[in-house]
Amino acid sequence: MTVHVFGIRHHGPGCARSLGEALGALAPDAVLIEGPPDADGIIGEAGDAEIEPPVALLVYAPERPGQAVFYPFAAYSPEWRAMQHALQARVPVRFIDLPQAHRLAEAYEQKEESTTEAEEHDDPLGLLSQAAGFADRELWWEQEVEARHDAAGLFEGIVEAMTALRERAPTPSPHEARREAYMRQAIRAAQKEGFQRIAVVCGAWHAPALATLGPARRDAELLRGLPRTKVACTWIPWTTQRLSYRSGYGAGVESPGWYAHLWAHRGQVSVRWATRAAHLLRAEDLDASSASVIETVRLADALAALRELSTPGLTELREAVQAVLCQGETSPMALIRDRLEIGHQLGRVPARLVAAPLQRELEAEQRRLRMKVSAERVTLELDLRKDNDRERGLLLRRLDLLGVAWGRLAAASGQRGAGTFREAWELTWQPEMVVSLIEASAHGNTIVAAASGRLRARAPEAELGELCSWLDGAVLAELPDAVDGLLTALQARVALSADVSGLLAALPPLSRIVRYGDVRGTRAEQVRPALVGLFERAVVGLPGACVQIDDDAAARVASAIAGAHQALLLLDDAALTDEWLAALARLVERDAVHARVRGLACRQLLERGRLAQDELGRLASLALSSAVAPAAAAAWIEGLVGGPGLLLLHQDLIWTVLDAWLAQLQPEAFVQVLPLLRRAFADFAAAERRQMGAKLSTLGAPAGAARAAHAAPDVDAERAARVLPVLAHILGVNP
Repeated sequence: MTVHVFGIRHHGPGCARSLGEALGALAPDAVLIEGPPDADGIIGEAGDAEIEPPVALLVYAPERPGQAVFYPFAAYSPEWRAMQHALQARVPVRFIDLPQAHRLAEAYEQKEESTTEAEEHDDPLGLLSQAAGFADRELWWEQEVEARHDAAGLFEGIVEAMTALRERAPTPSPHEARREAYMRQAIRAAQKEGFQRIAVVCGAWHAPALATLGPARRDAELLRGLPRTKVACTWIPWTTQRLSYRSGYGAGVESPGWYAHLWAHRGQVSVRWATRAAHLLRAEDLDASSASVIETVRLADALAALRELSTPGLTELREAVQAVLCQGETSPMALIRDRLEIGHQLGRVPARLVAAPLQRELEAEQRRLRMKVSAERVTLELDLRKDNDRERGLLLRRLDLLGVAWGRLAAASGQRGAGTFREAWELTWQPEMVVSLIEASAHGNTIVAAASGRLRARAPEAELGELCSWLDGAVLAELPDAVDGLLTALQARVALSADVSGLLAALPPLSRIVRYGDVRGTRAEQVRPALVGLFERAVVGLPGACVQIDDDAAARVASAIAGAHQALLLLDDAALTDEWLAALARLVERDAVHARVRGLACRQLLERGRLAQDELGRLASLALSSAVAPAAAAAWIEGLVGGPGLLLLHQDLIWTVLDAWLAQLQPEAFVQVLPLLRRAFADFAAAERRQMGAKLSTLGAPAGAARAAHAAPDVDAERAARVLPVLAHILGVNP
């Protein structure tokens, strides 16, 4: 009876290839793998012909689905190869790590968040690479393990190296000690069952702790009294991005795409990699000739020889690709890094292996509506007059309300009106969305029922703005049960709310529902009473919300007023509009109202033809008089010029008032208000700012002449005459 411990790196193609050869030579009658024993019942599904890595085991607590752990596997992960070997050889295969039934219960008691399974100790690869004289841990491991062709002595050497490191390492944490104790107990159990050749596949760091079992009593004592919770397991698709370090995965690798390349192509690695890089550049209409591919491989080989490496690694190929194929440019290299070195591969798990009912329904809907699932960002253009596109939009909106943000509505398509029948969505599938689907299962077994149930459950505690946003979404997602519940909660919240900014901010989504809801066949007429009630409370409280407030509060109120103003324009209701403009007229006359709000109210009254130019001149003379602090005057200007630039361009009086006010400012005051004025004009488009500059240049010759006359005494004509020829030469003009 023998136990053979194979210490591996969790995602290493060379390690996986060597492990496959070692297992083939050993022919074990039992394979034990570091992983969650909770999932032993579904290990056999890894042998399904339709499952395509990268995939992950998802282990979660059904009562708290948000508390979950992922165990990712790529085709080149040694654990995946060990599973495949055992399943093909028809020998028992088990996971032997500390069960997640204990670990999730312990994490819940400590209020720890769910995560992807990763090593918790110091970086042994970094220590070994440093000892070998390598600054790059990836380069050392790649040269010593991943690129090697002879597996003889590899795993014995790993155990020996890790034993030396552990002798100097701190004592393992209690959690790590329990993990290793459980794994030893699992090995002992396999021995008692009579297996003669037991293969143990574990992380390299754990190998020395499992190679010698020691007394069982000590391990049993470590594991006594552990908390336990109920868990469930399933296979889910994973992505190459989530295998990389930059995704936050602690056991990840730097370049999953490169490791997949090493796994798939044992020979001519450099040639194939350079060719793939050239194909990628050509697909983006960038020049990449066959001759450049040859030169790239030659340069990579030369770099490897200079660095005394047996074969070029990713570092050498990366430098060669940038120098030759990318002609030294960094932008194409960013593309190669993202698309080739990392990759956008999404694994596949057959629908029959999926556990969560919502996940099964979603996959069926994706097939029915012909919506491709991809880890890359994909833009989906929808024409809502077409039945299939309309149902696609409904699915994406319902998922968003479920907390599954597969699609994000593009900003440009969020504007209703002429484009109300068109939408553009940006789709990106993330594996973690499966957890959100499992969580949402508590609210219903179908997407419609779960979305409605989730909204109804959250409505009583939601803020007013959230309620309005959800109501907007529920109407567009055609969730009538959710609409009824949200309307009830909204009416109750409006009756008690005293937050004028919140009331005003709630008007835009409600106005969109009232104006456009019936275009999509929804019950928008139910929303109008709530909107009118909310509007009345906002108008009554508006004056009090605008007095004695600081600049930050004024900015929030001004933003809410601007949004409410546009909402009323959208509604096109004469009675509500008259009431709103009357409220704004009361604001402009009250000195206690913040200057920015008064300026904005003037602008909005001017837009609707409710403020004559002479009246604007009177208000401007009061707001911009020398008795008013420069900062307050600048705030009034900021409110006045905010909004569409086209209207501002046709208001000569505004420019005249602004010009006269700036001309009378003292230098110190001008320096003080200049940043405020720049901020006021920063949101205009570049073309609008150019038109404004042109308009300023034509503002009355007398004022311009006066300024020139004032500036003339400060100009030294003789010195200027000496400079002009130099400037003419630099500019290339004939003086």
